Amino acid sequence: MAAPDAVGVEPGGDESTITKQQWRWSVLAAMASYLDAGSIVALGAGLTLFQAELGLSSVGVGALAAIGPNAIGCAIGAFVGGRLGDKLGRKRIYKWDLLVYALGILLIAFAVDPVMLFAGTFIVGVAVGADVPTSLALVGEFAPAKGRGKLIGLTQVAWSLGPVVVLVLALVLSPLGLLGTRIVFIHLALVALVTWALRRGMVESARWTAARERTVRLAELFRGPNLRALAWTASIYTFWGLAAGTAGIFTPYVIETLGAGTQAAGIALSCVGFVIGIASCVFVFMPYNDRSYRTRRIMWGVGALLQITAYALYLVLPFTVPVVIANIVLFGIGSSLAGEPTYKVFSQELFPTMLRGTAQGFTFGVARTLLGVWSFFVPVLAAVEIGPVALLLTAFLLISGVIGFFWMPDTVGKSLEQIEAERAAA
Repeated sequence: MAAPDAVGVEPGGDESTITKQQWRWSVLAAMASYLDAGSIVALGAGLTLFQAELGLSSVGVGALAAIGPNAIGCAIGAFVGGRLGDKLGRKRIYKWDLLVYALGILLIAFAVDPVMLFAGTFIVGVAVGADVPTSLALVGEFAPAKGRGKLIGLTQVAWSLGPVVVLVLALVLSPLGLLGTRIVFIHLALVALVTWALRRGMVESARWTAARERTVRLAELFRGPNLRALAWTASIYTFWGLAAGTAGIFTPYVIETLGAGTQAAGIALSCVGFVIGIASCVFVFMPYNDRSYRTRRIMWGVGALLQITAYALYLVLPFTVPVVIANIVLFGIGSSLAGEPTYKVFSQELFPTMLRGTAQGFTFGVARTLLGVWSFFVPVLAAVEIGPVALLLTAFLLISGVIGFFWMPDTVGKSLEQIEAERAAA
């Protein structure tokens, strides 16, 4: 039995109805995604301003992107935070890491030299990396079997809402130059502190509380069905994430650098993409993801084709505002159907409770590490033309789409315990 201060669905007690309390818990957990994506996009929106103010080279811009919430800093936090969430409990991680996040954000907001900027960016990356896998494991563990995709989808809505708020603020404050960017970061610090205060009333996952007495060794993650699940989720998320991460942090930078529009235009276009992603997630992914296995595969296939087309456009058409708009619309719709939301759902469903955070921290960390390496080269590659970047991103999305469609497991509507039992028997 779960402890009296534990929350959510207990093993064997799945229901099909999502309660108001579960919605509230999901919102608080989803704020990790809001702050993660918000910090990524805030950094992207202010890259050219920080570059001019602090005298950063293209290599310096790439290094900044590589160590932050979009990449290596986040990877380190995910590796450590995911494992500690399994060992010590979800509550201990998600209760305190937002204070670390706020510290890093304030360093960026008040940065007067590259040292402050780089230190703050790295700290923010570590903090969100620790929070995301832990918070998502919490949502997966208290969600009912037939509502898991819907509640996980809510975290993706938050992931897109963060950039929308950040980009609108950046657009409104763009006449202020770098001061406007600093205000955007201060907003993220305030949101983190409010979320930290509200999370203090949350308690532990009932499933984790019931499972914590079991001895589960880390080596079990790297064999049998766990290894297969790890390879599959890591593959679809890593290759998709290379494209999504590039779009998230570099779209305004590339648009301005290649002369397709101003910084304000780049910010506005990025904002449109995230709004489209929210609409697609709310009206398509959340209502239909828990319907059937066939529905999941169809959504994934359609989403993958839309995203591949989005970047293939740059290979045959000139880099102009209309083409950028087409790319953003197609990618915005496709990414909610064949991207991070689906990865998040399967990351909860395919792993046992005492390895759930570890597994997601591992795949999240691998993906963000490779994205960090990739981010280091994007400004250099894109400084002349978009073609080489677009070709590689098209290939990455094709790989993710094929692996996701043909090897997708059937877990729809099953309790986490049922899925674990079936995979162990297989």
